[in-house]
Amino acid sequence: MKSLSDSLTTTTLATLMSAIVLSGALSSQVSAREISGVDIAEQIVINDSQLQLNGAGVRSKFFIDLYVGSLYLTAPSADLARVISAEESAVRLNITSGMITSDKMRDAIIDGFDDATDGNTQDIQAQIDAFMALFSDEIKEGDQFTLVTSKVSGVTAYKNGVPQDTIEGEAFRQALLKIWLGDSPAQTSLKKAMLGK
Repeated sequence: MKSLSDSLTTTTLATLMSAIVLSGALSSQVSAREISGVDIAEQIVINDSQLQLNGAGVRSKFFIDLYVGSLYLTAPSADLARVISAEESAVRLNITSGMITSDKMRDAIIDGFDDATDGNTQDIQAQIDAFMALFSDEIKEGDQFTLVTSKVSGVTAYKNGVPQDTIEGEAFRQALLKIWLGDSPAQTSLKKAMLGK
């Protein structure tokens, strides 16, 4: 027959083990929200619209993490067609490397639009030119770009939380999303991560 002290020790040990297991589960949840040193918000609210994190990953080159890309939707989805046609969404880029300059970012985005449209950028060239102007200022490690897309208003770009410009046009909006999510994305592993796969 167990003594009272044995019972208390067993109960205390079970409680301690439960706490350790729970702590481990919470830690894994917290670390899942940090990628390449960037804290990833589970939700963002822009213009009274609440968007949920769909997925996030790293854009890297030559083994260097350049930025963390995150996709936000009104409801999580791994279906590409549904994501592209969503009424509202947002792509957030958190710059994690000083190697990204405004010139390099513009070049990468021009290439991205070219890939997203199979080289047919003529119809949205005016919007692309306007979008490029958003990256004329110096880009520093730690900068954050949030590109909010809406079928109604187009794409509104924010830099470090400050609205920069809104560029209209559904073809442009879809092409922008396809830079990261299209058939020839900036990086396949990043596309999968943003789609939550």
